[in-house]
Amino acid sequence: MFNWTQEFADWLTYHIFGLVKGNHLADAMNFFIYDTIKIFILLFSISILMGTINSYFPIEKVRYALQKRQWYGFDYFLASFFGTVTPFCSCSSVPLFIGFVQGGIPLGVTLAFLISSPLVDAVTVAMFMGMFGLKTTLIYVLSGIILSMIAGIILGKMKLENLLTPWVKQIIENKQKTSFEFQEEERTLIQRLPGITKEAMTIVKGVAIYILLGVAIGGLMHGYIPTNFFEQYISKDSPFAVPIAVLIGVPMYTNTAGIIPIMQVLVQKGIPLGTVLAFSMAVVALSFPEAMLLKKVMSGKMLAIFYSIVTLCIIISGYIFNWIL
Repeated sequence: MFNWTQEFADWLTYHIFGLVKGNHLADAMNFFIYDTIKIFILLFSISILMGTINSYFPIEKVRYALQKRQWYGFDYFLASFFGTVTPFCSCSSVPLFIGFVQGGIPLGVTLAFLISSPLVDAVTVAMFMGMFGLKTTLIYVLSGIILSMIAGIILGKMKLENLLTPWVKQIIENKQKTSFEFQEEERTLIQRLPGITKEAMTIVKGVAIYILLGVAIGGLMHGYIPTNFFEQYISKDSPFAVPIAVLIGVPMYTNTAGIIPIMQVLVQKGIPLGTVLAFSMAVVALSFPEAMLLKKVMSGKMLAIFYSIVTLCIIISGYIFNWIL
């Protein structure tokens, strides 16, 4: 599908720029050109697809579905699934958290949505598809949903409502008990398409700089860093590779657009895919800036429990993927 992209990257690198094949700079430049073009094409295409899905499942409808129906445990899956198709990042965590809890949605279900939303999105799907193929992309998406469900269920069973901040408790106590019926706007797909396309362009523009930086870093790593550079820390022979990768990932705040090109290089350098997936999940789901945002709605104890459970789930999933793959 993308053979023409590789041919274009080869032509530009070796014929137009005159770089010698096998040279460090040539390898880095070739990687940058090929991956940048491929990622932007995939990102726009999948943003259109995800935008179409999201236009039929806006956040008000998601909240209404979780609030008004008895799902008998299926609500954890529903929350995690909708978290993957709604374009929200960690900066949206506090208002989403408040809206869900205020709407009477169980805390565990709310946390399942909160975990899955930044973990899997259109950018993730597009970049994974381009760099790792369909199989790995499906593994990542399914693992994100399952991880969010398990973490949400565990946190829900722990009954942490009393550990919410007084600010949140006051909001819940003061809420007016009103019911509403969600009125879906009747529009055909053709009528929705201009808005979907505009939103897709907004997504692409919003992450473009992160993609360029991430691919640039990945290209430099691909061209200049020796294959055995990472082996002493997170090699397949180290039993502690997965937790070390998670600990390295937590302070590296970025989004999926910036981290996935680096993941690709780590895989090429021989780091097991499960370890790399755990690293990525830690970067996206356990960042310090998100912790600072969540401190507004969670007490210190609740935040520590939340991060501990999510970290444990990520580490276990990393080991499982290394064993399977």
